[in-house]
Amino acid sequence: MADTKKPAATTLPSEVFKVDVDNHELLKLAYDSYLANSRQASATTKQRGEVRGGGKKPWKQKGTGRARFGSTRNPIWRGGGVVFGPRGNENYTKKLSTTSKRVAVKQALTLANEAGKIVIKDITTTGKTAEVAKFLADNKFTRKTLIVVDEKTPELIRATSNLQNVALVRSTYLNVYHILNADHIVLGKSTVATIKDWLVGGDK
Repeated sequence: MADTKKPAATTLPSEVFKVDVDNHELLKLAYDSYLANSRQASATTKQRGEVRGGGKKPWKQKGTGRARFGSTRNPIWRGGGVVFGPRGNENYTKKLSTTSKRVAVKQALTLANEAGKIVIKDITTTGKTAEVAKFLADNKFTRKTLIVVDEKTPELIRATSNLQNVALVRSTYLNVYHILNADHIVLGKSTVATIKDWLVGGDK
């Protein structure tokens, strides 16, 4: 079977798109950190004091031969309170240093470049979805496409918001999650220098 992978772009700065990736441990940490920081603590349960009902003692204390109970809202009863359940105030965030994040992004961009996923092209649109859809079709971008721009203009937002499998991201907000999940990455011509200044210039 022929190899259909596109060759890596040679015009991209090596400090960002051709770094050494010894292992994927840092990429895994950055990926998990993004997902954890996006997680909302929306699940919540009621403790026995918050469950409705249970004011009447189910049966008398003695003489029935059954175990003594004071409330049907006891946690071991069906419909009772929940012990040690989520309360809606859990903190799932995972911290990663700024330097580590930048290194992880450079590693992700390197892997994407080696896989031939990166294309340098400017997208011009008047805000019509059909214009961006035609651009994607002309370049055979049929799967998940990440469009990276320096500025998210109202026209670009309007033109891409209704397109399935298309994500629009500012160059200085790139993250490992979006890069690794993209099948195609479209970089604007000016974004290459911006990304380099952001990832390399910040290390100085």
